[in-house]
Amino acid sequence: MTGPLGWLLDAQLHVGGSPVLLREIVGNVFGLLSALLGLRRVVWAWPVGMIGNALLLTVFLGGVFATPQAHDLYGQAGRQVFFFAVSAYGWWRWQRNRRGGVDGEPAVAVAPRWATGRERIGVLLVAVLGTAAAYPVLAALGSWGPLPDAWILTGSLLATYGMARGWVEFWLLWIAVDAVGVPLLLRGGFYPSAAMYLFYGAFCVWGFVSWWRTSRTTRPARVAGRPSYSEVVA
Repeated sequence: MTGPLGWLLDAQLHVGGSPVLLREIVGNVFGLLSALLGLRRVVWAWPVGMIGNALLLTVFLGGVFATPQAHDLYGQAGRQVFFFAVSAYGWWRWQRNRRGGVDGEPAVAVAPRWATGRERIGVLLVAVLGTAAAYPVLAALGSWGPLPDAWILTGSLLATYGMARGWVEFWLLWIAVDAVGVPLLLRGGFYPSAAMYLFYGAFCVWGFVSWWRTSRTTRPARVAGRPSYSEVVA
């Protein structure tokens, strides 16, 4: 393939004597930018993240796209597809919230809140059942490290959904994903992604504290005839 797209697919850098795909670096930069925008509760967090998902999909499907790594991480690749779908939902939800301001109050994309007890039980059940269901599928596909890959897939989807819903706990889910993802990616030779996960783990601590503080300055409101939240303090 020629042109800018071909250059992006083929370009490599050498870090410590090992080849690293430029698109893996660029995809993770988009992921980080999406996280920063998400911390600020900016709607553009979703489409920016979707661009990163598309790039990283090509990185983790080494059997389809040429990569210097010898391992296929189908869970990592699959989650990019699911991310895209869940991000479309998050984009729609935050956009809808932005149009829902009433009584002269500025509409916000999302107002952080703690998940209810019922929602937390649902997250726990999905985490266990999702990981258990994904493991044999990924193992059969030949994914490298299928069990941690299964948790990374399931936990990432839960975290993304939690962000769309405005749950403060979604940051904790990301930390749990990063704790498993860093050693797996290091062993697989995906060094930019491993570095991103390590940095992102520290970033998630900051995000958790920020959303926790913001959740203490919000109050419930009725927006367009449905339950929602509006900010008291920006």
